Amino acid sequence: MSLHLPRLGMEPDAPFPPVETALRRPDGLLAFGGDLSVPRLRNAYLHGIFPWFSEGQPILWWSPDPRTVFETAALRPNRRFARSLRGSAWTLRADTAFAEVVGACARAPRPGQDGTWITDDMRDAYVALHAAGLAHSVEVFDGAALVGGIYGVAIGRMFFGESMFSARTGASKAALFGLARQMRRWDMPLIDAQVGNPHLASLGADSLPRARFVASLGELTDARAPVDGPWTDAFGEMPAAALGGPD
Repeated sequence: MSLHLPRLGMEPDAPFPPVETALRRPDGLLAFGGDLSVPRLRNAYLHGIFPWFSEGQPILWWSPDPRTVFETAALRPNRRFARSLRGSAWTLRADTAFAEVVGACARAPRPGQDGTWITDDMRDAYVALHAAGLAHSVEVFDGAALVGGIYGVAIGRMFFGESMFSARTGASKAALFGLARQMRRWDMPLIDAQVGNPHLASLGADSLPRARFVASLGELTDARAPVDGPWTDAFGEMPAAALGGPD
């Protein structure tokens, strides 16, 4: 691997290679090494780069082309799911169970995937990002039970989605649509979904050429964040039933 990929320096502020130098196969593999410190992760996301590796591998850094995104203006449940949400008793909150959401995402089975890429080191890194005010979760509760959620990184008015889970059918979708609803209110137009798959496409994900995606990051990440610190109070308690109607 060291013969083909740049190795990052151990300094947290060591620069990443230009994303244009990422491999085509596997798509977007850019560099390896370094660490998962808060400064390095923040720098990575600012440049359209994210870590993704399995237990026993070195830290691998990626910037695929094209990039899969959701436009929050268009991200709404279809009629069938909206109808089911209108009868739901679930409640959505933000940043009240971040570590639990990350842990549930790590344990969630993925078709065609053995184990998880959310290693213990990755969990610790994103909990540290959360403590620094850079990572957030939207959680779905059925009474006191956590039944679904999504987490990711927010810088300025950009949200970089990392993973989501469902313990009840449709709960991860409710978390995603709830996140999008709040982001529309906060004038946050994009959710990064990283790498596309049929499930994301069925929810309305689109593809952007990497150059366009990266170009959009400058303005969005430089913008003032709508909330400083945890999102809990600003997000409030959102009834899942509200997601079945107009904003």
